[in-house]
Amino acid sequence: MDTSAKEQKKLLHNRNKHRSRYDFALLVKTLPTLRNFVIVNPYGDESLDFSDPAAVKMLNKALLKQYYDIEHWDIPENYLCPPIPGRADYIHYLADLLAEDNEGKIPTGKAVKILDVGVGANCVYPIIGHQEYGWTFVGSEIDKRAVEAAKNIVTANANLKDAVSIRLQNDPQRVFLGVVKPGETFDITMCNPPFHASAEEAAAGSQRKLHNLGKQKKVLNFGGQGIELWCKGGEVGLIETMIQESVALADQVKWFTTLVSKSANLEAVNYFLRRAGVLKVKTVEMAQGQKISRFVAWSFQK
Repeated sequence: MDTSAKEQKKLLHNRNKHRSRYDFALLVKTLPTLRNFVIVNPYGDESLDFSDPAAVKMLNKALLKQYYDIEHWDIPENYLCPPIPGRADYIHYLADLLAEDNEGKIPTGKAVKILDVGVGANCVYPIIGHQEYGWTFVGSEIDKRAVEAAKNIVTANANLKDAVSIRLQNDPQRVFLGVVKPGETFDITMCNPPFHASAEEAAAGSQRKLHNLGKQKKVLNFGGQGIELWCKGGEVGLIETMIQESVALADQVKWFTTLVSKSANLEAVNYFLRRAGVLKVKTVEMAQGQKISRFVAWSFQK
């Protein structure tokens, strides 16, 4: 791994299990089929072709098995296969946020309830959150096939069965409404919104990723399903809806949070929050894959 990649790893949360370069010898021992995808990069290190969806999927299977005790994990073809280290970071920083309201101690166990908006077919956030901290998760999703895939992951792993439930959001224009039940409470909501505002913008983004990886041709399944990549109004539009709907759930949720991919979008997000009359707002920077990202948290509770 080159020096810049090593430095990027150092930016990961100090409890993140993926701060060091991937130990391919260990991962291949955990999942022998990963050996078929391991290559030697120009620096002489074992690596993968990260533009190859099959390779990334196999790496995720190995990581989830080795570090999170997940024996059975699969996603449908052409669905988003997320990088595990960045997903883990969001979870660990949420744990820190919860600790701030708990005399500095991270609350653990099933009594801590988290809502993952847009859980996806991969169900990765609930897996990491439950396996690291014992939290209970509800995952919402507008894609019926993704709902089925996430449910399959939960039912296939005994350690998830009583801790993770998946709900279909029937109205794609809504976020919380129709998912959160009357009187139901959550410690935190989380969301990784689609970055883009159109299919064309999402395609351009995927091509930039391929270019950065030295690939000139399109790779099927590189970026995921359309609804995983873009939505009307982009991430700012979705976050605005999220903030508007959060007002009605002010007494049911301690903290609402969402990733914000571009720092330029923070001004609009903070405007929506002021307009909603929130009492507390935090912006937390963190490493997210190959870039610095952040999430915004807000609360109506003192």
